[in-house]
Amino acid sequence: MSVNINYKEIIKLIDLLEERNLSHFELEVEGFKIKISRSQPQASLSKASSVPPLSPEHEEKQNPLSSEPIFQESKDNLRYITSPMVGTFYRAPDPASHPFVDIGDTVRKDQTLCIIEAMKLMNEIESDIDGVLKEIYVENGRPVEYGQKLFAIQFFS
Repeated sequence: MSVNINYKEIIKLIDLLEERNLSHFELEVEGFKIKISRSQPQASLSKASSVPPLSPEHEEKQNPLSSEPIFQESKDNLRYITSPMVGTFYRAPDPASHPFVDIGDTVRKDQTLCIIEAMKLMNEIESDIDGVLKEIYVENGRPVEYGQKLFAIQFFS
């Protein structure tokens, strides 16, 4: 039996550390080990920090600590899906499988488009709309940066 933990669960652990004002957390199960430490237990990330508010054209962008993709729309009914994290881009669940999607495919809301591996965790990136996949900007197995374009989907209007 293998232990799987995803990016969202790690963020929940970090939030719990902050909520309980803990400085250290460690877990080891069946060869899986995670350590989370905070050097200043009183200091916490605040959503109301000194970061200026987003401009209207960036309203849909998410917090960089979020594992949700960033969605941007253009005037020609295209939705750009960008990477919510730094990691490695995979078009298929494993090397022997077919890609989740190809250019020209109809995609549905909540359909998995790719996986981004970050810190040995596999994070599924899903579509938030129904539409047709028009572009794939990253090659399989390549590194991606936070905010980098992954896909363009022409949404149904």
